[in-house]
Amino acid sequence: KKGACCAGLDIGDARRIAQKLDFPHYVLNYENKFKEKVIDDFAESYLAGYTPVPCIKCNEKIKFSDLLKTAKSFNADCLATGHYVRQITGPLGIELHRARDEKKDQSYFLFATTREQLDFLRFPLGNLASKDETRALAEKFGLRVAHKPDSQDICFVQNGSYSDVIRKLRPEASKSGDIVTIKGNVVGTHQGIVNFTIGQRRGLGIGGGAPLYVVKLDAKKHQVVVGPREALMKRNIMVRDVNWLGEEKFHSENIAKWDIEVKVRSTRPSIPALVVPKSETSAEIILSLDEQGVAPGQACVFYQPNSTRILGGGWITQ
Repeated sequence: KKGACCAGLDIGDARRIAQKLDFPHYVLNYENKFKEKVIDDFAESYLAGYTPVPCIKCNEKIKFSDLLKTAKSFNADCLATGHYVRQITGPLGIELHRARDEKKDQSYFLFATTREQLDFLRFPLGNLASKDETRALAEKFGLRVAHKPDSQDICFVQNGSYSDVIRKLRPEASKSGDIVTIKGNVVGTHQGIVNFTIGQRRGLGIGGGAPLYVVKLDAKKHQVVVGPREALMKRNIMVRDVNWLGEEKFHSENIAKWDIEVKVRSTRPSIPALVVPKSETSAEIILSLDEQGVAPGQACVFYQPNSTRILGGGWITQ
């Protein structure tokens, strides 16, 4: 749809640019793989009470997996993408860094990028100071997309209603249940936990009294658990499927702990934290400050303190 990433109009734009600049243009059909690895995962995650991030899954499972393999099969020199992130050669090899333009930085969505992938990837927009500079370059080269609107929405979600997508794919998503307090008192009913997210306050349908927020989604009991704002505050987070881009080995046998900074949501600032590995792919994150609205299924991304470097990250489980 218009305004979304990877819309059909973009294929035509890419084709015209390829003709103008005289390089080959291919259209690759990953529809089945995208549905299986991104859309179905998105629906199943919500049904399980998680809050997924499909853009990360798309980068991890489609663009930097299937598309990267296809690029190599064409004997390409590299795979260049429009992500706002940077590669910088450090003492021990290529490092992943935030974009120069902090407002456009997409490092949160690329934490799962591996060292091997970084060797083949290129991010030419990451070093540009602003989107205006990007548009100026497009204008300089006579590209008709120079002033094309930014894409904002999740590409497969129409009108911003992710719950409609999930109900279409999984009719059982509308199964009703109770809205309960953290003490277990029933204060209302709902028409499916997919209609709620951690930290939500509006639209609960339980007006009156002190403000209540969604603090937990219990998929097994089909319950939405609500509580006061302070119940949203978290200091300890468990993560799985860790992708580590630091130099030291990530393993609990080292009894290693790293003082880093983390982001628990794409829109939140990074804060100091301690990473305590529990295995090669799991860890406990101890935050230095109370963080609000931490949700299982979101990413916890690691950053080097006083630096723009990304050290990896993992998926929040609890």
